[in-house]
Amino acid sequence: MPTDSRIFVTRKLPDNVEARLARDYDCNFNPEDKLYSSAELVDGAQGCDAILCCHTEQFNADVINQLPSTIKAIANFSVGVDHCDLSAAKGKGIIVTNTPDVLSDATAEIAILCMLGAARRAGEGLKMVSQNQWHDWNPTFMLGKQVTGKRFAVIGMGRVGQIAARRAKGFDMQVHYHNRRRLDADAENGAIYHDSVESLLAVADVLSLHCPATPESSGLLNAEKIALLPEGAIVVNTARGAVVDDDALISALKSEKVYAAGLDVFNGEPSHIHPEYRDLSNVFLLPHLGSATIETRDAMGYRALDNLDAIFSGGEPQDRVA
Repeated sequence: MPTDSRIFVTRKLPDNVEARLARDYDCNFNPEDKLYSSAELVDGAQGCDAILCCHTEQFNADVINQLPSTIKAIANFSVGVDHCDLSAAKGKGIIVTNTPDVLSDATAEIAILCMLGAARRAGEGLKMVSQNQWHDWNPTFMLGKQVTGKRFAVIGMGRVGQIAARRAKGFDMQVHYHNRRRLDADAENGAIYHDSVESLLAVADVLSLHCPATPESSGLLNAEKIALLPEGAIVVNTARGAVVDDDALISALKSEKVYAAGLDVFNGEPSHIHPEYRDLSNVFLLPHLGSATIETRDAMGYRALDNLDAIFSGGEPQDRVA
């Protein structure tokens, strides 16, 4: 559906996505993939009809209120929208969309990778081999924890949480979960529901975080909650850094109350994550790779464009969040 609508594209997107954008829209691209300041976001939106952005851009109330009146939509190349002030967008009459569903498998894969990497000391092993520090083998060398048959506890049994739970069952793990509401039997797929986070934590041999970042979930995994975990639990976070109290988790890792953590997301990422994470041997750290597959990033872009297509053809986008 070619149109003369102009789109401000805030980041360098996959080639296939930008090809479709260039075919169907007049675009203000970011070929150098510069991370724009608030002032540059406002400036780049001038003369445009919509913005296609990522979670790396902060569309707070101040930025949204300065956007030109021509902006009809902010299409997010992400599921999470915590970087976007939805109330401010609604107040200005701007439609906001996201890209659910298409990244669930890829993110669940990373959750399992983080679980295994933490449990089997993969970060230590990689460093040992790459730095030529591996010199021998013995029966007690680099012993980790086996996850087969353990209890896999999910906070946030949405799309990603459900798929991660199914993957965990491939290791004969017993799945437990807490969610804002209990799932129906088909969606539960045999998982055991807990009506409180506290009840769930008590059985969490592996705790996998999949809840969105909201004011209510900020710092959810704090010292009080960590104290409820079984001794030597493993913590996995592929949701958002904001749901973890870094000081509390680092303290628990140092004391080995938490055996290990597999983390793909952080407070202050990418350049201002808590420096003590880098000094710990019992962490497996990834640079926010949850959705980073070729197939998924293309699908995310297409989903964002499907939403824009619907808006500019006078329809309702399937993924409207504001």
